[in-house]
Amino acid sequence: MAHRYRCGECGFSTRWSTESEAGDLAAAHYADHHPGLPLGGIVQINEKNPRTLGCLPMIGIMLLLLLIIASCRR
Repeated sequence: MAHRYRCGECGFSTRWSTESEAGDLAAAHYADHHPGLPLGGIVQINEKNPRTLGCLPMIGIMLLLLLIIASCRR
């Protein structure tokens, strides 16, 4: 799961990262650009695993099966 903070005062958003790292980046942004204001904005959560390959393995398996079927017909 990845997290990203969007600033409540401007259009800034942190990169997708861990919750603690995104929180640290948001706090640093507020300290630099909005001193004296409490940390605000929204948190976005990407529940997809960023390390997955999506449907790529399934496509590879299907192509391999098609290759095997085509070679068996000869």
